[in-house]
Amino acid sequence: MLSSVLIANRGEIACRIIRTARRLGLRTIAVHSDADADALFVRMADEAHRIGPAPAAESYLRIDAILEVARRTGAAAIHPGYGFLSERAEFAEACAQAGIVFVGPPASAIRAMGLKDAAKALAEKAGVPVVPGYHGARQEPDFLRQKAYEIGYPVLIKAVAGGGGKGMRRVDKAAEFDAALASAQREAQAAFGDPRVLIEKYVLAPRHVEIQVFADAHGNVVHLNERDCSLQRRHQKVIEEAPAPGMTPDMRAAMGTAAVEAARAVGYVGAGTVEFIADGREGLRPDRFYFMEMNTRLQVEHPVTEAITGLDLVELQLRVASGEPLPFAQDEVPLLGHAVEARLYAEDPERGFLPSTGRLYALSLPEGEGLRIDTGVEAGDAVTPFYDPMIAKIIAHGETREAALDTLADALARTIVAGPRTNAGFLERLARAPGFREGAFDTGFIDANLESLGAVAQDLDAAAVAAGALALVSRDLDASRGMLSATVADLAGPWWDEDGFQLVGTRRTAMPLVVDGNRLDVLLAFDAEGPSVEVPGHAVEPGEIDASLVEADADVLVLRRGRQTRVALYDPGAIDVEHLDAGGTVAAPMHGKVVALFVEEGARVEKGQRLAVVEAMKMEHPLLAPVSGTISEIVAVAGAQVAEGARILSIAPDE
Repeated sequence: MLSSVLIANRGEIACRIIRTARRLGLRTIAVHSDADADALFVRMADEAHRIGPAPAAESYLRIDAILEVARRTGAAAIHPGYGFLSERAEFAEACAQAGIVFVGPPASAIRAMGLKDAAKALAEKAGVPVVPGYHGARQEPDFLRQKAYEIGYPVLIKAVAGGGGKGMRRVDKAAEFDAALASAQREAQAAFGDPRVLIEKYVLAPRHVEIQVFADAHGNVVHLNERDCSLQRRHQKVIEEAPAPGMTPDMRAAMGTAAVEAARAVGYVGAGTVEFIADGREGLRPDRFYFMEMNTRLQVEHPVTEAITGLDLVELQLRVASGEPLPFAQDEVPLLGHAVEARLYAEDPERGFLPSTGRLYALSLPEGEGLRIDTGVEAGDAVTPFYDPMIAKIIAHGETREAALDTLADALARTIVAGPRTNAGFLERLARAPGFREGAFDTGFIDANLESLGAVAQDLDAAAVAAGALALVSRDLDASRGMLSATVADLAGPWWDEDGFQLVGTRRTAMPLVVDGNRLDVLLAFDAEGPSVEVPGHAVEPGEIDASLVEADADVLVLRRGRQTRVALYDPGAIDVEHLDAGGTVAAPMHGKVVALFVEEGARVEKGQRLAVVEAMKMEHPLLAPVSGTISEIVAVAGAQVAEGARILSIAPDE
């Protein structure tokens, strides 16, 4: 067994690797950026070393800095985790040249499977079916547009070097092709340093089913059953499960054989995943699945495979990297019950799943039988704009699919996160969704059910506002032993004295608040039962004001039914006088980089017209005109970094 391992990664996967490595007796070495200096994985490791500033390009993607730490600490091996350098052949080669074991496949296998076009050619040669499309080298827009026409719409534009949904666009008609191609190429260049794309036929009713493979250096290759990752948003996985609903023994055998042959074709060693797209219009059939790509690393969703096999895949990786043979044959791989995993992200489903950053004022993740939590953060940590906004993976295991989904849904209902907005409520509704429960789903299920899943703009949660307002009153009473802060004392002065409040009949007064950034006046009432809050235009029953309350500096965060509402006292001194009329203001929805501006000052625009693109966490987010009018001012420039809420441009609305 190896004596030590350097983890060239961060967050929950770094924590996950450290736990197994420590159990096996390996010395663990972490590397970190400035932004992660106090992160959980840094505190868990036996030792930790700085490798650069916050941006990944200056830290976690620096091969030279990571190898220097490995040399200095005497690391026997480097585990790349997933993302960052995990599928970079030059990193594996550099490790080999430095005499350090790379916990993963050889560089030749990474290179062979790293580019989708070459991988598809290899798969086809090995007898594995592939999706019809253009996988060649030519990249002229006119040529690719013609190929899309020949393939027939809808088509899928995919980055040659892509993964994680980046550089991928579905195009339903020819008029949309040019804009989608340009956007996919920009995103691919930003994420992978390679703008090349391929064009494929979009499979109708697609199911995303992948096979976990494992190989050792002694010629043994097995598969560890399948995972279904069809619940996706923007081609990024949201909920994964194993085994796949509706999977038959014949289809499992056919897909498993295809995956093993693909791995053998490139001399694979270690953990890998072969991804397939299946035509699910008539259920899963052995003659209707197609090779998509091979991920030459550990997958985010590997815990569901661990749950149904009883194996520790990180332990297997370390043992194989130490030169040990696989300890089992294909017919010894178990299939135990059902497992499902949900990815808990700091993102706002009500605003198009935009990333949400900031301090975690509270974090309580569920515990219980059949539950596993993989996380890389604790209460008090921050979700930064520099990296993937994952907070945790919640994994449930049961004897049946229904039992596993029940456990997952109940766990999500008990999850408490305050600070950044999260998708916890959305995930709970998804885990309970009848269509998903019945197995009637494909990769378009989420987009087709956004409203019922709560992933659209919601009405004001009046009960949460009332709870927050009462919390502010209560907090000020507790803090000043009956004397409120100046702002609230001005409102309630006649009914309060140094001993508390003296009530003379029922009195009401306006209480000015800021709710989720918007001004809102509520009515604060006092009677013999104590204070109560009336929200104009909303009926709030006393029983509805049941929520978790978390203090966030001067504000109160109200967590209720999977939503978070931020309530604060209105401060007249905090008015942004430059933007009192924001009707024509186009602001950055999150921290990011302006990658494109499509208009000039003086240009006429229509409501809904695409004006600019902001890139955050290597994903592009288009900015649309909120009103029709004329561009009166452009503040930002292409290439500039912008903060959340920063003004990009202004529109003078039509009369």
